Amino acid sequence: MQSSSNLFPVALISAERRGDLSEDVYRLKPGNSPDYSVELAVTRLGMADGSEVRGVPVILLHGSFSNRRFWYSPKGLGLGAYLARLGFDVWIPEMRGHGLSQRNHDYRKNRVADYARYDLPAIGAFVREQSGQVPHWIGHSLGGITLAAALGGHYLGEPAVASAAFFGTQVSRTYWPLKIPPVEWSGRFILKRFAQLSGSRLKRGPEDEPIGLALESMRWYGLFGRFGDAQKNWWAGLADVQVPILAVSAAGDQQDPTWACRKLFEQVGSAHKQFVCLGREQGFTDDFGHVEMLVSKAAHAEVWPLVARWLADQHAPLLADPSRLAEAV
Repeated sequence: MQSSSNLFPVALISAERRGDLSEDVYRLKPGNSPDYSVELAVTRLGMADGSEVRGVPVILLHGSFSNRRFWYSPKGLGLGAYLARLGFDVWIPEMRGHGLSQRNHDYRKNRVADYARYDLPAIGAFVREQSGQVPHWIGHSLGGITLAAALGGHYLGEPAVASAAFFGTQVSRTYWPLKIPPVEWSGRFILKRFAQLSGSRLKRGPEDEPIGLALESMRWYGLFGRFGDAQKNWWAGLADVQVPILAVSAAGDQQDPTWACRKLFEQVGSAHKQFVCLGREQGFTDDFGHVEMLVSKAAHAEVWPLVARWLADQHAPLLADPSRLAEAV
């Protein structure tokens, strides 16, 4: 693998013009985890006819059963393309075995713990090396959970994170059957027979998810579970986080409800944080859903500009009308 980095082997596997956008795809081989077969694809978006000087870097983390297309469609649509056209330096990683990232040797054992401890720090270091600036991070659903784990586990911190934004992100929803040990044990026994969960069969998205993620989440939600791994309590570690934080929920989100998203927001110790609920009661035109909060015509009109305002100034209230701001600290 040829290298365009002083950190670890990196290959530029594609450099294309997509309409008015430039699309460069890198393959990173960090070699920092027990599984040395891990390779991560990271797409960089910019303006095709823009200057060589890039804007502020933003890293977008996709959720479960998804890939880079959540942020950037083949037609050049999506929040990633929107931010690139505003002048931001947009980076879109794809987690192990998703999209252009090949499945690693121990794919079935992949966990959030691996993404947070090994992959996100490597991605962040590469983006900082290439851009010369500290990036902002935005995560949706599982991408947000991974980002929270990296911050709470102190794998990422202020030297590597300018701000963090969580969309539809929570780890507090209670699944009562998993509180009954025999039910949890039976579930684990059944799941261990599979290598992955099929996104297409479950009608959850275009990608599969390794069974390791399901087993890990069952431990979080078990009788004595916690958001963390055997070494660290990520939930407790969130109280030490001091970077600016944005947490966004959707009033119509049945998967990650507002009350649960707010609990994660409240656990973060940052003095500069804002919480916004996307719903009619808060002055928006619709009660957004889990995906629609970022991928819809309404999101383009109402949510994407909100994201751009956050990236421009993390200390200013996001909504002009204070009554629409769910919470600002």
